[in-house]
Amino acid sequence: MCGISAYIGYRDAYPIVINGLKRLEYRGYDSAGIMMYDGEKMHLSKTKGKVSDLEIITNKEEERKAGNIGMGHTRWATHGVPNDVNSHPHYSQSGDLVIVHNGIIENYDTIKKELISRGYSFKSDTDTEVLINLIEEVKIAEGCKLGKAVQLALTNVVGAYAITVFDRKKPNEIVVARLGSPIAIGVGVDNKEFFVASDASPFVEYTKNAIYLEDEEMAIIKIGKPVKVFKINDDSPVDPTIQKLQMSLEQIEKGGYDHFMIKEIHEQPKAITDTFRGRMLAQENIIKMSSIEDNLDKFLNANRIVIVACGTSWHAGLVGEYLFEDMARIPVEVEYASEFRYRNPIITNKDVVIAISQSGETADTLAAVKLAKSMGAFVYGICNVVGSSIARETHSGAYTHAGPEIGVASTKAFTTQITVLTLIALKLGKANGSLADHTFKNYIQKMQLIPKQVEELLNIDEHVKKIAAVYKDAKNCLYLGRGFNFPVALEGALKLKEISYIHAEGYPAAEMKHGPIALIDENMPIFVIATNKGHYEKVVSNIQEIKSRAGKIIAIVTEGDTQVKEIADHVIEIPDTEEALTPLLTTIPFQLLSYHIAVMLGKNVDQPRNLAKSVTVE
Repeated sequence: MCGISAYIGYRDAYPIVINGLKRLEYRGYDSAGIMMYDGEKMHLSKTKGKVSDLEIITNKEEERKAGNIGMGHTRWATHGVPNDVNSHPHYSQSGDLVIVHNGIIENYDTIKKELISRGYSFKSDTDTEVLINLIEEVKIAEGCKLGKAVQLALTNVVGAYAITVFDRKKPNEIVVARLGSPIAIGVGVDNKEFFVASDASPFVEYTKNAIYLEDEEMAIIKIGKPVKVFKINDDSPVDPTIQKLQMSLEQIEKGGYDHFMIKEIHEQPKAITDTFRGRMLAQENIIKMSSIEDNLDKFLNANRIVIVACGTSWHAGLVGEYLFEDMARIPVEVEYASEFRYRNPIITNKDVVIAISQSGETADTLAAVKLAKSMGAFVYGICNVVGSSIARETHSGAYTHAGPEIGVASTKAFTTQITVLTLIALKLGKANGSLADHTFKNYIQKMQLIPKQVEELLNIDEHVKKIAAVYKDAKNCLYLGRGFNFPVALEGALKLKEISYIHAEGYPAAEMKHGPIALIDENMPIFVIATNKGHYEKVVSNIQEIKSRAGKIIAIVTEGDTQVKEIADHVIEIPDTEEALTPLLTTIPFQLLSYHIAVMLGKNVDQPRNLAKSVTVE
C-alpha cells in the first residue's frame, strides 16, 4: 500500500523517481505525485490516477522535471478521498518542507486541532499534511535542524509511517524514518548518491547496497557522507547494516509476457524447485532445514501450532493445517492475523506460532508476531522477502525463494508457501515417528516430481482459455473442494474476485447442502475439485446434486478419470500424485482461469482496483 521513490545525488532525479514509482505500482494506489528540486525552487506535480497520468502533467513543463533531488509517491487513500489535493507530496504551511508518507497517523485529528489553534491551515484532508506541519512547528519552536525536528515530532504521533522529508533550505540532505511501514535506502558509490524507496526495486540497477531501517529508526542522508541512523525514541545512534541485494533487474520485468501475473504463474515450476532445493535431498531421503533442526524440541514438545496469516497466505496456512495434522499429528489452529491480535488469544510458551506473509511486511501479521512473542510463544516466520520485518521479528523461519512477485494477485507465493509447509510437516512427522520410513520416502519422491507436473499443467492454457470464454460473463461462481483441497477452493474464489471483480465463494463440498445449494441454477458455474484421492465418491455425489439442479459444472480431475467426465460440462485434468500434494497442482488451473477471464473482461490484471500487494496498514 502506497509507494515511496526518492533520489538525492548527481544524476537527473526525475527518470529515477518516476520509473521507481512505476515499479512500485504493484503495491496498489489511486493517485500519484512528485516533487523536484532544481537547486532554487521546488516543483510539485500530483494527480488522481496512475503514474502515466502524472507523466502527462510533468511533460507539459520541462521545469517540473529538472533537478538532482526528487521525491515521488503513489497513494492508497486512507484519510480523504482520492483526488489531486490529497495526493502526496505535501508541503508545510511555509512551503519550505515537503513530505511523502506511507501509513496512518492515528492521532492526527488531535494534532490538527492544536495546530489550527496556533494559526495553521490545511488544504487537504490527509493525516500527512498534519504531520509535515507538526514537523515545521517543532522546528520553529525548538529552533532545531530538520533531523531533530522530525525526531521530536515523531515522538508525539501514534500510528504507522515510512516518511521522507526534505527542507529546501538544506538541499544537501533528506530525512527518512520508519515505524511499521518498510523503507529501504540505496547507497551509491562513495556516498555520492542515495535512493529511498518502499522496497529495493526502484534502484536495483543503480546500486546493490541497501540499508533497511528497523521500526522506530530514522536516518539523515547527506551527499558525500555515510548515512547516520538514530533511534527515534531517545536519539541514540545506530550502526546501520548495509545489505547486498540479491534482486536482479530481469526478475522485476515482464520478460515478454503480457502481464506479471501470467509470468509468475509460469515461473512456478522454478519457484517450487528453488524452494525445496538444498532442503529436500531426494537421493538421500532427507529434509534438511536448520531453522527446524535448531528448534526441533520446541516443535515436537508444542501443545499446538497456531498459524497466523492474511489473504492467500491464510489459505496456504489452511493447507498447512491439513499437512501438519496428517503427517506429524500435531494439533493446528489457523487464525486470521487481523482477528488474532484483537480477540485476546490464549497463547503460552508451549505454543509454536507460524506467521506467513509474502512480503514479510503485512501489518496485521506483524502485529500478531509481536503479540505472540510477548506472550512467550516461539514464533516461526515464512516469507518471501529477505530482510523483511517478519523475517527480523520472528525467532526463526524459512524463506520461500519464489523471487519477486509483482502481480497483486498472489500465485507463486501460494505454491511456494505450501512447499515450505509440506517440507516442515514431513520433517516433523519423520522426527516424531508419525510417518513411517517408506511413507516419508514416497512423499519425497512424489514431491520431486511436482515442478515437472506443474510444467505439464501449464500446457493446458489454451484449454482453460476456452472454458474462461464460456463463463467470463457470469455474475456469481461457487468453488467446492474437500480435505486438502478445500483451501484451494477458497483460493480459487479469491483469485477470481480479486482480478475479474466477479463475486465468487469457496466452500467445503459437503457444506453445499447447508445453504449454497439454494443459489444453484442454470446460470451458476460451479468449479469442483474432484481428484481421485480422499473423498472422491463423496464429491461425485455432490456433483450429481449440482447436475440435478442444472448447475454448470467445471471439474478438476485426475488424469484418466471417466466418472466425473460423464457428468461435468467441462473437465480439466491434473497429473496423479499423493492427496496431500494435490493443492500444488489443483490451484494452477484456477490461477489460469482467473487470469484469462480478467483479461477477456478488460480488467487491470496486475493492479486490480482497491487492492494492494503489501498491506502495511491495518
